[in-house]
Amino acid sequence: MRIPPSPPHPRTSKNQIKVDLVDENFTELKGEIAGPPDTPYEGGRYQLEIKIPETYPFNPPKVRFITKIWHPNISSVTGAICLDILKDQWAAAMTLRTVLLSLQALLAAAEPDDPQDAVVANQYKQNPEMFKQTARLWSHVYAGAPVSSPEYTRKIDKLCAMGFEKNAVIVALSSKSWDVETATELLLSN
Repeated sequence: MRIPPSPPHPRTSKNQIKVDLVDENFTELKGEIAGPPDTPYEGGRYQLEIKIPETYPFNPPKVRFITKIWHPNISSVTGAICLDILKDQWAAAMTLRTVLLSLQALLAAAEPDDPQDAVVANQYKQNPEMFKQTARLWSHVYAGAPVSSPEYTRKIDKLCAMGFEKNAVIVALSSKSWDVETATELLLSN
């Protein structure tokens, strides 16, 4: 099995990626990518679960986001990723570095017509500004990016003050276009 060494970890690198071993037999790794500049993900650090199949490098690794993220090609619930090189476009010459850099590129250039998360893709296409604000807020809350929209933060605080759990509130508001009333209805129906 060919696993490339982890790239250096300079804090200043804009396309920062890293890979660490989780277990001693190289089948489970933890990846991390930095949110690309000039995207709603900038400043965030995204953790990835990487499982290496016995058939690697002839088959792609299984990769999913551990860090919650609002992106059309990544499930906001499971972290599953829709990316061709992780499926039918994999080539044995590709490395884990290729995978992580491709995921960074995906963050910078979503493919809303081939979505993993239909709700996110719909918002991306119908209301791009709301999508950016929502993605920025998720980046702040889950990936440590700088603070985002104070208006969205107030809406989250308002529903949390009603006794709802913060993650559930963020998901409800995000999927209901930040409308407090419909988000509250969704929270009460669960």
